[in-house]
Amino acid sequence: MKVLGVFYKGGEHAKEQPKLLGTIENQLGIREWLESQGHEYVVTDDKEGSSSTFDKELVDADVIITTPFHPGYITRERIAKAKNLKACITAGIGSDHVDLNAANERKIGVYEVTGSNVVSVAEHVVMTILALVRNFVPSHEMIVNGDWEVAAVARNSYDLEGKVVATVGVGRIGERVLRRLKPFDCKELLYYDYASLPADVEKELGARRVESLEEMVAQADVVTINCPLHEGTKGLFNKNLLSKMKKGAWLVNTARGAICNAQDVADAVKSGHLAGYGGDVWPYQPAPKDAPWRSMFYKDSQAQGGNAMTPHMSGTSLDAQQRYAAGTKKILDNFFKKQAQTPADVIVENGDYASKAYGQRDQLKDKVAGFRGYDEKNKRG
Repeated sequence: MKVLGVFYKGGEHAKEQPKLLGTIENQLGIREWLESQGHEYVVTDDKEGSSSTFDKELVDADVIITTPFHPGYITRERIAKAKNLKACITAGIGSDHVDLNAANERKIGVYEVTGSNVVSVAEHVVMTILALVRNFVPSHEMIVNGDWEVAAVARNSYDLEGKVVATVGVGRIGERVLRRLKPFDCKELLYYDYASLPADVEKELGARRVESLEEMVAQADVVTINCPLHEGTKGLFNKNLLSKMKKGAWLVNTARGAICNAQDVADAVKSGHLAGYGGDVWPYQPAPKDAPWRSMFYKDSQAQGGNAMTPHMSGTSLDAQQRYAAGTKKILDNFFKKQAQTPADVIVENGDYASKAYGQRDQLKDKVAGFRGYDEKNKRG
């Protein structure tokens, strides 16, 4: 079979650090294994446009592997061209780069390595919250620039203790975020989700479910987004919902960039309604140089901070890469042997949704037509 992998370019970094498995150079460490079984393995980072290597190679690919960090967008149009395609695998978590409706119509299996980077992302969430609340970024930049003016950075620095922190989504990542926040003695930990945590877990974490999203964000000093991107969450944090947040609150998003309206978030930070926004996910990846989140600062002043954005790297620590590389190999092995996949790794299979998170699409049929989790025409988001 032909396996096509879309990964990011590592260059000298990948040569110096062989644990960078999610690169075109190190190729998840599975080339020798695949070729020893007689499979063809093609890898590329060239994924943009109809003349890309990705488009040329997918026409006869049986399996496509890609990562959330440099996603090969598997659109309805590309699925139509990929006549042999039987499986799409995410080396990591999150399959919104695949048109799941089109995959279901063709009965193409979509799989991901569930749990492979939940710890990595949860740690990044807490780090980003602290970076924003403590105003770390401009404080560090001040030192690097050779300056020293404590008042200029302390004016926007607070303690996390005593603050209300809320998560949108309390799945594998959201729950781990709450667990890591408990020792900070926050005033309250809130969550919004379609299902409640078990009562004993709620008690253990001291967490409270809020049934209204608008009600929850109105109470929170910090809101962190930990839900999947689908028809019901795309553009969820827009001007209307942002206006319901407390003035001076912080917003963190390591889920998917398109859950937020990029310009609306940037405007809220620049106006001072939000004290800051941080995360590592962008509406389109790689993010263009003129993406609004690259140049947004609290009250439109870089010296005042409010920007804790990074490239999409929260879930691709070296430890996470080892886990999602091993998980991808396991999914491939099951696929080749026609064995059942681990249920938690299955997003869609045999023309139906297996994941509860993405299965919510069935309740949103009026929004399904033409849905894309990204916008190839408007890459600024």
